[in-house]
Amino acid sequence: MEKKQGLLTRAIAGFYYPECEGKVYECRARGGFRNTEISPLVGDQVLFELDENEKGNVVEVLPRKNEFRRPPLANLDQLFLVVSVISPSPNLLVLDKLVTVCEYKGIEPILVFTKTDLGDPGKLEQIYRRAGFRVIAVCNLKEGAGFAEVRECLRGKLSAFVGNTGVGKSSLLNNLCPELGLQTAQISKKLGRGKHTTRHVELYRLPGIEGWVADTPGFGSMELGQYEIIRKEELAGCFREFEPFLEEGCRFTGCSHTAEKGCAVLEALREGKIASSRFESYTALYRDARQLKDWQLK
Repeated sequence: MEKKQGLLTRAIAGFYYPECEGKVYECRARGGFRNTEISPLVGDQVLFELDENEKGNVVEVLPRKNEFRRPPLANLDQLFLVVSVISPSPNLLVLDKLVTVCEYKGIEPILVFTKTDLGDPGKLEQIYRRAGFRVIAVCNLKEGAGFAEVRECLRGKLSAFVGNTGVGKSSLLNNLCPELGLQTAQISKKLGRGKHTTRHVELYRLPGIEGWVADTPGFGSMELGQYEIIRKEELAGCFREFEPFLEEGCRFTGCSHTAEKGCAVLEALREGKIASSRFESYTALYRDARQLKDWQLK
């Protein structure tokens, strides 16, 4: 059989759809996958073999740089965290949890603050820009401020958007790429997908951008935070503004950076070099991580 390499763009009901050289093929997974802990995920680079009818089997999943269990998705370059400045008001603890998950998995978080026509994002922008993140403020009106920057960020990348109901994520995507909105709506209707119940994930090529975006129904903030676990020992490394002070070191080995005397992180907090909201999120997440049981970490 002829062997090809492609990007897995869809996986549903035991069928896998890799794209190779602009064409999508229908495949099954070779039975050997059942005996391993690896199963193909949307976003994977896979090797597949074709028969004379161009039907085939996925025979190998190439090494992936990251993955999510829910939704099942691999090899993201960046995750757009969509947060409204008003109605609903932002939950900074949830937002910081999502940021730490991105940092832990090696995915670049991009913070998008929406509804700037209704509220001022200035304070939020300052917190996260100072921490070292890319921040984009967008107006929900069509082709409003920030859309060009978001579109440029998508170029050549595999991206996904996460945000709770009401933050303007759908409006943002529809304004960025009307063709994508029409396409996903048609497929959703064809498959009979419920608005918040499906686990089906699909990648779409963005016209004129040469990037890919994941259509991930149910990819909400609470779900992502629930299923991704970070050990307490690894948590400080997921707060990038802590890094210069971690390198300076603390008086005690194994410092938790929450209450110890001589902690460089706490000194930076007192000096205003670390935002208090970010530190409060760190301590809340650290407390939660301390409660994790061994079976949860496997």
